[in-house]
Amino acid sequence: MSVEIKAGKDRYDIVVDGKVAGFLDTRTRPDAILFLHTEISDDFAGQGLAGKLVTAALDDVRAQGRSVLPYCPYVRSFIAKHREYEDLVPEDKRAEFEL
Repeated sequence: MSVEIKAGKDRYDIVVDGKVAGFLDTRTRPDAILFLHTEISDDFAGQGLAGKLVTAALDDVRAQGRSVLPYCPYVRSFIAKHREYEDLVPEDKRAEFEL
């Protein structure tokens, strides 16, 4: 199985064997990137793809030196479980996201 993450305008896609298996919708603001919605197709559920997608997206945000606002419940939960990404959420916004 080949897995690829593609970053586009306002979206990250996860592609498995040439098929889009899921996506993460984003919006870019001057102060942060908003993570709005994560979705994996039912055909690809249960394979850990959402975690791979979010990891790649958060790593990309870090590489850009940007901040993230995790409005997506999955991303918020992921960051709560993987505290190494908590620093990407501005300190003054963490309480808003229960981080």
